[in-house]
Amino acid sequence: MTPGDRELVAQLCAARAGVRIDPEKSYLIESRLAPAARREGFGSVADMLAMLRERREDKLAWSIVEAMAQSESAFFRDREPFALFRDEVLPALARVRGGEPVRIWSAACAAGQEVYSLAMIVEDERGRLPGLKVELFGTDIGERQLEKAQSGLYTQFEVQRGLPIRQLVRHFEQSDDMWRVSPRLRQMIRWRRVNLVADLSTAGRFDVIFCRYVLSTLVEPMKGRLLINLARALSPEGYLFLGDQESAAGLSDAFEPVSGRPGLYARNPAYRVAA
Repeated sequence: MTPGDRELVAQLCAARAGVRIDPEKSYLIESRLAPAARREGFGSVADMLAMLRERREDKLAWSIVEAMAQSESAFFRDREPFALFRDEVLPALARVRGGEPVRIWSAACAAGQEVYSLAMIVEDERGRLPGLKVELFGTDIGERQLEKAQSGLYTQFEVQRGLPIRQLVRHFEQSDDMWRVSPRLRQMIRWRRVNLVADLSTAGRFDVIFCRYVLSTLVEPMKGRLLINLARALSPEGYLFLGDQESAAGLSDAFEPVSGRPGLYARNPAYRVAA
């Protein structure tokens, strides 16, 4: 790949999805785009990019962006946010909603481990929270990621990353040398392809939004846009979970941190969401 090729990829990802790509990281770009080039029928990444320059085909452009935007995913990643959701956030919102569904959104669900982790917590807590109703949503920008998430099928290595054996036995079924999430959990989740920096005005309102390790991957102008979009989608009593070391400070006044709860944000009461 030439420097011009790498710059084209970086510009395309920033323009379409706000994703920051360092054009100097040639190995990263090549390794992520090589499978996409093969799927699209090209002999090399350079051939694929040459075709993109020639035809500017929308489907091909998104194939490249999705390949570069794919993110790491693991069950119960970092653990603390999931414990906070289980012990404090979910019970509090269940009381506030008074029998109405608590709406939970995994906004960059990747291969599905995060939203399935939330679904497991919901199922395990039903006995402690009688009458609990929940609506779960998983979205991602990548179609292939969403396909894997919807299948609920994971390798032994994937389930070993963060998934307690008790949860594996209770919520998964073995399928040859793979593990599949139980039909009960899979049916709890609605899936949709969403670009988080595009117009989210039709996304609806949510009580909990997990948008972890997205903010830190964006180019600067898109960080504020993402937070504004999330503020529009979050109910006034709702909570936003960001990733470890991620912060909304200095990017938007839409959120304020919850004291003593790193990574947890609430809507700023003084902030008014524009129509």
